[in-house]
Amino acid sequence: MTICHAANRFATPVVILPTALAFLVGCTPQIEAVSLSTPQGYSGRVASAYVEPNTERYEEFQDNPVKITAEEPVSTFSVDVDTASYGVMRSYLQDGTLPPKDAIRIEELVNYFDYDYALPENPRQPFKPSIHVYDTPWRADTQLMHIGIKGFDIPQIDQPPLNLVMLLDVSGSMNEPKKLPLLKKTMRLLVNQLGPEDTVSMVVYAGAAGTVLEPTKGSQKEKILNALSKLHAGGSTAGGEGIRRAYELAEANFIEDGVNRVVLATDGDFNVGISDPQRLKGFVERKRESGVFLTVLGFGRGNYHDVMMQKLAQSGNGNAAYIDNLNEAHKVMTDEIAATLFPIAKDVKIQVEFNPAQIAEYRLIGYETRILDRTDFKNDKVDAGDIGSGHTVTALYEVTPVGSPSRLTDPLRYQTEQKKVSTVSNELAYLRIRYKLPDQNTSQLIERPITKADVIPQFDQAAIDIRFAAAVAGLGHLMRGTPYTDDFSFDRVVDIAQAAKGEDPFGYRAEFIQLVRLAEDAEAIPSEGEKPLSRRFLDRF
Repeated sequence: MTICHAANRFATPVVILPTALAFLVGCTPQIEAVSLSTPQGYSGRVASAYVEPNTERYEEFQDNPVKITAEEPVSTFSVDVDTASYGVMRSYLQDGTLPPKDAIRIEELVNYFDYDYALPENPRQPFKPSIHVYDTPWRADTQLMHIGIKGFDIPQIDQPPLNLVMLLDVSGSMNEPKKLPLLKKTMRLLVNQLGPEDTVSMVVYAGAAGTVLEPTKGSQKEKILNALSKLHAGGSTAGGEGIRRAYELAEANFIEDGVNRVVLATDGDFNVGISDPQRLKGFVERKRESGVFLTVLGFGRGNYHDVMMQKLAQSGNGNAAYIDNLNEAHKVMTDEIAATLFPIAKDVKIQVEFNPAQIAEYRLIGYETRILDRTDFKNDKVDAGDIGSGHTVTALYEVTPVGSPSRLTDPLRYQTEQKKVSTVSNELAYLRIRYKLPDQNTSQLIERPITKADVIPQFDQAAIDIRFAAAVAGLGHLMRGTPYTDDFSFDRVVDIAQAAKGEDPFGYRAEFIQLVRLAEDAEAIPSEGEKPLSRRFLDRF
């Protein structure tokens, strides 16, 4: 670490370095002068240490609105197996701070956890839906329509060979303990999972991009790990050029009937080459036609560019995770390695048609950045999310039954809302799922009605996984400050989650409960010059 880099991270006020001395140590003074209490008679100014500005970027979005079933009965969206939002939330809360609102994507919080949904019988129809309808814990007289799917779990003996290209950010912005050092440990875990016939290449990028490991068999782990250990951070971030080189290597060593994947590990702070998110998105969109999948792993705080990470993952037949500690690295690269690397379905879309005779209003919880037009559902040219081996995906709708006092819209005065009402009185909605097998370009359809037989009379009678998912979604509502909760509280989230924790072999659910408690007392991010306020204090007003 340079003297300048170290000085910029002092936590207490320091005396300003003379300009000449600053240049001797190779840095420009970056010190903000502030008024502090000083001994009587002292009229000078004391400077605080420079604090690097937070340049994190998250995509702004509004919560999905309530829809009137009679006016808009069909809801369509792309599935999302990303979990990056959960890791970002945890990182903030463990630092005692609430994350930015737009860092919270409720579906990614819910999908962070594994649920015991019905398993499909064969990989040709890689999942079957599990449906549950039960009382909403945060709003009276409404229900949650819970749609869960679990991907076919490929037995290890049947897993296809891998052609992996590690695309690693070694730019100067990665020179922090939770960036490049953690990245290297994460990649070591990945290397240890490789089979002898798997192939690995390594591309790094800083001021320029280059190949540091030509295609190497997984049987040569020592050679791969040695190349990894030599990486050091420095320079600007030519991420766009690195992506070009990584895809070239993946295509040059393409394995037919195998899995070909680029694993991008970065803080997303691209500033050389293709750095515009839209241009990078277009490049990755074109490359996905080659059959190369993409995994995006985010690291670090302060300059984390979530917008870039999301666009790349969504555009490249990919998934995204955020690695904030070694436990998360183990989760992604060891416990869930098959789900991370081995796709069992691509372009997975969900469409629900609600019956206006039964459901007056509905609201899709989360998936705001994954909404599709109704006409996109059957259009196989429209990209959607991908599901890995054994992956679970959960979608939740909050629905208001006809006649409920919790309906948010008044009846129309001059016309009836129900233009044509179904005579199928026991159907609440109709579910359709479209997907493509990894080696195909034509979608297949799964469909089934959602009926009153799927309704669970009491919330406490629902299975523990169902109730736990509701607790996670409830926390997401509180973190985003949505207007759709009554007197729901953090304590209520803890109560539900505690009762539905189950066996929890890896401790993920216990950690969630601790995060809820941290969220209740976490400090809101203050505006400049303001004192941080805790969530508990804000909730008093």
